[in-house]
Amino acid sequence: MAAKTLLLVAFLSLLINVRAIRWYLEPNSEKCLKEEVQANVLVSGEYDVSVAHGQSVNYVVRDSKGHILSKNEDLSHGKFSFVTENHDTFQICFTSIVPPHMRGTKQEISLNLKRGIEAKSYEGIGEAAQLKPMEVELKRLEDLSEAIVQDFSRMRKSEEEMRDTNESTNSRVLYFSIFSMCCLLGLATWQVLYLRRFFKAKKLIE
Repeated sequence: MAAKTLLLVAFLSLLINVRAIRWYLEPNSEKCLKEEVQANVLVSGEYDVSVAHGQSVNYVVRDSKGHILSKNEDLSHGKFSFVTENHDTFQICFTSIVPPHMRGTKQEISLNLKRGIEAKSYEGIGEAAQLKPMEVELKRLEDLSEAIVQDFSRMRKSEEEMRDTNESTNSRVLYFSIFSMCCLLGLATWQVLYLRRFFKAKKLIE
């Protein structure tokens, strides 16, 4: 039983939605990251910015319509979180600001982005509900299993939509090909009849 549980935990751990990224931000530049997220999903992020004297870094999170979901100015480290309302693509931008009299230096930025199950604080949930560590882990695995089932359901629905689109496209291409063949045959027949009349009018053929 314990071995099966460990295998289940290992399998589910492969499907965790966590993204950690690190890069250098040039002075007076902007770096944006895009993330596609389903509806009703909790998204959280933790960032850390290296210190550069006299410089500052701002960040802002926007959806595809330009609505601001989270922002902060002159940051060094911190966290943010929001819950999506619709299936959308969100953009996280970090902007370096350097005073005009300074040359500026690169700043290292690290971002740990989580969504779905991994964004939830199960320790806080366990403390609030007075759950044992094993019960908290089982709750986490239950939520993760439900999220996986929902992902497979969305994938199946997307596959069905793609199949319907392909079948519809194939039917349209077939009808267009038949229509094109008919047009070519009609044009060829008209050309033959026209040339026949022309040659007869010129008395080149009988």
